[in-house]
Amino acid sequence: MTMTSVPRTNSSETRRITVPAGAVAPRPKPRITIGGVIRVAGLALWLVITLFPLYWIALTSFKSPGTINSFPIEYWPSEPSFENYISLFEKSSFGVFLGNSALVAVIGGAVATLIALLSAYVLARFEFRGKGAILIAFLLTQMIPAFIALGPLYSMMTDLGLVDTKPGLILVYIAVCIPFSTVMLRGFFENVPDALEEAAMIDGCSRLGALFRVLVPVMTPGIIAAFIFNFVNCWNELFLSVVLMNTDANRTVPSALNGFISTFNIDWGSMSAAAVLTILPTMVMFALASRWIVQGLTAGAVKE
Repeated sequence: MTMTSVPRTNSSETRRITVPAGAVAPRPKPRITIGGVIRVAGLALWLVITLFPLYWIALTSFKSPGTINSFPIEYWPSEPSFENYISLFEKSSFGVFLGNSALVAVIGGAVATLIALLSAYVLARFEFRGKGAILIAFLLTQMIPAFIALGPLYSMMTDLGLVDTKPGLILVYIAVCIPFSTVMLRGFFENVPDALEEAAMIDGCSRLGALFRVLVPVMTPGIIAAFIFNFVNCWNELFLSVVLMNTDANRTVPSALNGFISTFNIDWGSMSAAAVLTILPTMVMFALASRWIVQGLTAGAVKE
């Protein structure tokens, strides 16, 4: 074994100790404490409580209609069936609802993110009168229930001829998503050094050129996180879509799910199948972009 000599100095003398080359300090063994066991057990219980409704929805969607309400309860289908998924598309225009939701969520989320990017840049880089009031107003809008403004909103959309139209719903969603996205992206801009933008402008970039060529690539995780939150909000929104959309040609998935509930009956099988197909896009999006979401949420958390 090769031996190396490492000098060691103290207050009175210098000594040389011999350490085996490549030696690594042993890692301490984890200590098992009562508090740690309680935390792990609590987290495991919380995980089961959180995931069990999702499991039950997926389980119900694969049961045949005749066995959904059978007793004793089956916690795993003895004969899995795709009958609920087939009848979902045969009995309703669920494919149209999915397309409408995708169109509204993608366009609304993208446009809201772009507008929020520009407004957040202004709020982060410039000082002007009323800046604090604007930020407070953005935060206050997140505390006001949507139904309070429903009357004036519906009247305005009626006057503009935008009720029961996809462009009208997209405009409403953009307006709803902008305040939160602006506050979120402002924190990311404040975390990016001004020197990057100044260097780009010295090299000949305009202010917008420095924004899109230098700052936007640096802020990609934050922008992706903001877009995903906007997309999910538009995809899952129910209240405004139910009020503003009246026909099946323009209805979105959340309002379509509400249609499975009638006065005397609930179609649990079709509703569960529709819920699974509704949850899958957001789950896939979060799974594929989880790395950027985590980077985005932590990038603007601390200002250096």
